[in-house]
Amino acid sequence: MLCFDVAQDDTAPSERPNRRRYNGCKPFNLTFSGIVQPMKLATIKDGTRDGQLAVVSRDLKTAVLADGIAPTLQRALDDWRFIAPQLEDLAQQLNADRAPRSFEFDPERCMAPLPRAYQWADGSAYVNHVELVRRARHAEMPASFWHEPLMYQGGSDDFLGPTDDIGLGSEEWGIDFEGEVAVITDDVPTGVTAEQAASHIRLVMLVNDVSLRNLIPAELAKGFGFLQSKSASSFSPVAVTPDELGDAWRDGKLNLPLQAIWNGVQVGHPDAGVDMVFSFPQLIAHLAKTRNARAGSIIGSGTVSNKDAKKGYTCIAEKRALEMIAEGEAKTPFMKFGDSIRIEMLDRASKSIFGAINQQVTQVTAPITPRPIRVRTNAAAQAAGTRGATESAGAVAGTANATGAGAGADAGEPPPSIASAPEAHPDTALGNAAPADAALPEEAPLHPLEHLEQAESKGDTD
Repeated sequence: MLCFDVAQDDTAPSERPNRRRYNGCKPFNLTFSGIVQPMKLATIKDGTRDGQLAVVSRDLKTAVLADGIAPTLQRALDDWRFIAPQLEDLAQQLNADRAPRSFEFDPERCMAPLPRAYQWADGSAYVNHVELVRRARHAEMPASFWHEPLMYQGGSDDFLGPTDDIGLGSEEWGIDFEGEVAVITDDVPTGVTAEQAASHIRLVMLVNDVSLRNLIPAELAKGFGFLQSKSASSFSPVAVTPDELGDAWRDGKLNLPLQAIWNGVQVGHPDAGVDMVFSFPQLIAHLAKTRNARAGSIIGSGTVSNKDAKKGYTCIAEKRALEMIAEGEAKTPFMKFGDSIRIEMLDRASKSIFGAINQQVTQVTAPITPRPIRVRTNAAAQAAGTRGATESAGAVAGTANATGAGAGADAGEPPPSIASAPEAHPDTALGNAAPADAALPEEAPLHPLEHLEQAESKGDTD
């Protein structure tokens, strides 16, 4: 494995008091230039709320757990300047087929890249979509919609993974999908300009912002916005750094078609870079006008929509609006139980960038009692930074002898924070997990996913 000699940008080699060591290689200097190399990140299900961070190959065929660097994506975002270079190196090894403990990447094992987030703010950057919906109900659109973004605050405590079922109680709620693009930020200060906001975008991913259309009118009439009409959103298997997108990422927009495939039929492929009135930097600046947006904030584009109707649609509401404008009535029904939706984006070589959101709508007939969720304790989290293991005994390789496993579980535990994190790296507010000169044990670990398979057989994981 690797051996890093870690230093802050402004620290001379002779003054480096701390080292992060991985077995078996020559040390090298590690600094952060501010430019992140291309990489793809995912979160693997392991029975905890936040899963395990993994680096995924560019072709989406293999992955490797990043547990020796950061146990979760939120931890990586909390200390991005320190952790990102290590993830980049791991990504380079993986893409060169040199990463130890790599395994076949399976989207069905994925949670959302951020399974829960401090903030989920969804915009409506494609004003064409808003205009069509309002025209269909003979409502005039305010002129301000063209120069000031619409945005709502969505639930962020319980996102769906890319292949998780969309479980709902009634078809009468008007079940709809919404294909979107989203970004994840680092810490964004209050009053940031759009020009400054661009540098705070760390990752890009796809979204299915599930909407219950028949519940929306009554909620909006109350004047307090969406709540019940927006169920849990789902996200693509991987989130990618903007550099991974090449020249398709321009001016804070992703300039590629977004595919929506409903029950096996492609119903839309609008270009996400066309007719996007507000770029992601503009959406971020709007969000942060009066408050900070902390690391791990997710900002959505809103339904991707083109003025060219031949590009189809990425939500049923838009199709119904076009029918009402043209024929006076909506004919396309909303989703039914058993329906499937696939949302995906291909690069110019027709290769999937993020993997696919591929879900089925199912009926929930009774309240579901949440399964017990194992909580990453301080002892287990410390093991994550030093041994490449993050969970209590019997669930993750290498923690059989960890002390305090399973203790202090709190069903209301917030996303990883300073209070629950291992000791920080010196001179950083939120650091990586290992103490100075920590070394991996000599014993050979299990295959990275063996512990998950064992836990699944016992019913301990999702």
